[in-house]
Amino acid sequence: MELHQVRYFLAVASTLNFTRAAERCNVAQPALTKGVQKLEQELGGQLIYRERRLTQLTDLGKEILPMLERTLASAEAVRRRAQEFQRKEVAPLKIGLAPSISASLVLDPIAETAKFVPGLHVELREEAAEKLVDLLLKGEISAAMVGEVQDMPARIDDWSLFEERYVAVLAPTHELANHSSLGIDDLRETILLERSGCDITPKIQRSYSPEEPFHLRHSGSNDLHLQHLAAAGFGVIIAPEHMPRLATLKTIPLEGDLVSREVRLLAVQGRRYSPALDAFVKVARLRDWSAVVRTA
Repeated sequence: MELHQVRYFLAVASTLNFTRAAERCNVAQPALTKGVQKLEQELGGQLIYRERRLTQLTDLGKEILPMLERTLASAEAVRRRAQEFQRKEVAPLKIGLAPSISASLVLDPIAETAKFVPGLHVELREEAAEKLVDLLLKGEISAAMVGEVQDMPARIDDWSLFEERYVAVLAPTHELANHSSLGIDDLRETILLERSGCDITPKIQRSYSPEEPFHLRHSGSNDLHLQHLAAAGFGVIIAPEHMPRLATLKTIPLEGDLVSREVRLLAVQGRRYSPALDAFVKVARLRDWSAVVRTA
């Protein structure tokens, strides 16, 4: 079945006249008639009665008419979408963010990208860093912003954007809330909330307090769950300073910036970039993040 055959049939169904249908389709009547006949052969049944001046749809023709109308409408929508994409009138950009990466960090790069790509259509998706790498390779997202990723595949392009420190996140009513900064001794004396699978607390433990273990009483696999525990006074979270957090929580710097991380931009190596992705990668890589990260 070819689209021009569908178009010819729909024109006849609308006009019930082969001459007017041919004029509407801008083809010769014999060509239109031949196209409809080929469609009938492919579908295995007559679609149109032709009796002198009388032209009517058969029962089969009436049955498939709405389906063919939808088929043609869908095909024309696909064609329009493709033309809009080529003219940059529609430019999808799917960005993955690790749970600890604030969406506020990508707003300015997105706004700058929109200046070059007027039809920009952004979709933000939050997943664990390793999951985002998998989504990149599958083509389900365009780019990702993450912290540390274990075993980065060779097919992933990886650019460092900026470095951010870790801070203590706690309730304003916590006994340490009035401190201007927290040192290793403060961390030893309080209860720390640990995110499952996160290596930050053990890293601080190994580096600064190998002989005196931290008090790790509560844990969770979800940042928001841990924040609710912290807000209820159950302990302190060690988290990236730009991690999205509850408004009821307070952050306190760690003395000497005990630990920090690089925030990285990922894309698939060797894959042809869309206009939107190309602009976003360039804007993000050329951006001066130094002033942004301290105020985000």
